[in-house]
Amino acid sequence: MKSISIENLTKTYGEKELFQSISFAISEKERVGLIGINGTGKSSLLKIVAGIDLPDEGEIIAPKEYRIAYSAQSPEVNPELSVLEQVYESDAPVLAVIKEYEELLFQLNTEPENASLHETLFAVQKKMDAMNGWDIHTNTKTILTKLGIENFDKKVGELSGGQKKRIALAQVLIQNPDLLILDEPTNHLDFEAVKWLEDYLGRFNGALLLVTHDRYFLDAVTNRMFELDGGSLYSYKGNYSEFLQAKAIREENEAATIDKQKNLFRRELEWIRRGAKARSTKQKARIQRFDQLDEKLSSVKSAEKLDISLKGSRLGKQVFELVDASKKFNDITILKSFHLLVKPGDRIGIIGKNGAGKSTLLNILAGKTSLDSGEYIMGQTVKVAYYTQENYEMDLSKRMIEYLKETAEVIHTSDGKTISAAQMLERFLFPMHTHGTIIGKLSGGERRRLYLLKILMGEPNVLLLDEPTNDLDTQTLMVLEDYLEDFAGVVITVSHDRYFLDKVAEQLLIVIGNGIIDSFYGNYSEFLDAEKRKEQTEIEKAKKEKHNVAPSAPKRKKAKLSFNEQREWAAIDGDIEKVESRIAEIEKEMETTGSDFEKANNLLKEAEELNERLEYLIERWSYLSEIAEK
Repeated sequence: MKSISIENLTKTYGEKELFQSISFAISEKERVGLIGINGTGKSSLLKIVAGIDLPDEGEIIAPKEYRIAYSAQSPEVNPELSVLEQVYESDAPVLAVIKEYEELLFQLNTEPENASLHETLFAVQKKMDAMNGWDIHTNTKTILTKLGIENFDKKVGELSGGQKKRIALAQVLIQNPDLLILDEPTNHLDFEAVKWLEDYLGRFNGALLLVTHDRYFLDAVTNRMFELDGGSLYSYKGNYSEFLQAKAIREENEAATIDKQKNLFRRELEWIRRGAKARSTKQKARIQRFDQLDEKLSSVKSAEKLDISLKGSRLGKQVFELVDASKKFNDITILKSFHLLVKPGDRIGIIGKNGAGKSTLLNILAGKTSLDSGEYIMGQTVKVAYYTQENYEMDLSKRMIEYLKETAEVIHTSDGKTISAAQMLERFLFPMHTHGTIIGKLSGGERRRLYLLKILMGEPNVLLLDEPTNDLDTQTLMVLEDYLEDFAGVVITVSHDRYFLDKVAEQLLIVIGNGIIDSFYGNYSEFLDAEKRKEQTEIEKAKKEKHNVAPSAPKRKKAKLSFNEQREWAAIDGDIEKVESRIAEIEKEMETTGSDFEKANNLLKEAEELNERLEYLIERWSYLSEIAEK
């Protein structure tokens, strides 16, 4: 069994020590999720294991032929390459052969009579046969399509940042390594792509090490958890749910743990426990594990609730209203005669495919983008805090505490108390000794956390959040969700994160595209369940209609033929029906293969053979029928 061992790893970044003398091993088929607050060194650890960065001390031990594939959070791509060229840009021998094959096909399009190219292509095809390159070639295009990339010849430089991330993800998925390392793989993926990736990783034969903020995804794909905390690494058996259980118990046994932190994880555990009971896909065994945890913690006095409830500005009856609103960007219709009324207390999630116009709708509500036609109304008492995906102005030379005091030195809580900027930093997981840190020395995730705190300290009554989970660690998200639970104002968020939407949103706007926006009252899981029921109903209806209109097989006219032809004629009706029946069965099986590419390829091959057989039988039936009629 192949495995990789990391021994006594130490890494510092500037003056900050990320981790010291940490050791662990990852065995074949282990699915490891790495969790920790932004700035603890998660991405640095992934890079070291991948061989991209070097530790200050320690060593990595792996077999000689051990192959690692790594997908960075912000991958580097070549803007001059096509999509397929970028995906095949790898040291893996089989990918080099596939890349050569694609280049030869491109050359043959312009020089179809070139005999030398044909000879070279024939030789490369033999290599493809020997290295199982055809399956990888087919899977590559399937993976790209599932990730929302359909134009394989387009230059990478012409694509959006999210599309580049998905291409880089496809690039590592096709390599079939011994260890697959993924840093925030679900960023910029819509729900369908995330669900596909879950299924794909479930069938992956190697080991997996990943960092992700998507807790449903983490729960679904992992069987082991690592936590970076205070420069140390803690290892837990099981997935995210079981990590929460072990984490709560470990923190109960550590006297130095702050009560409020313990309570935060307990609240998180309670949420996922309730969610497990609500989601039909959860197994009974997992629910029982949560019930056992209740018994273990029942004797422990419940800690004080983490109070970060800030006092918001007074919000009147009118918030936002769009009347007959229309908006286009170039030839893309974002809104078309759209009506929306946002009321006090609303919790709205905005979902839809990438590029459909979700962020544009949020910008319109924020007053940053004007309508082409229609009316936009914002209440006079509305005070908006807008957490955006775009780069935000932040003076990197300032210290954290100075940056926050630009907004307020003292913040008022919902119960009438006051909290200093320093206390708020602590509550947002910045220890006291870090408050004087210059912002430029913070990690990207730490800066986003600081930026989130700054906009909340403005005491808004309307929060607009554009993909907040993309750059925040799971513990910061818990703090944010805890805050939103008691926030008295309006929350409108764009997100692909199912877990976050389930906890935050009570109604959804579904941006379909071409100006069409539907609504749904309920959370994201309830919406997905409703869509699944609707899809199943439509499938059953289509099958029923197809069955009703299917023409009955024509009765064959029997005739006197030679002995062998009589035998063939007598059996041919049954042979045709058997082949047609099997083809129909394959069509049904194809609907349930999901991302099982091996099964899908086998079914496709069988279907091709059966269709050829069917054509032959029909030709024979026509021939024999003509003889019989004479």
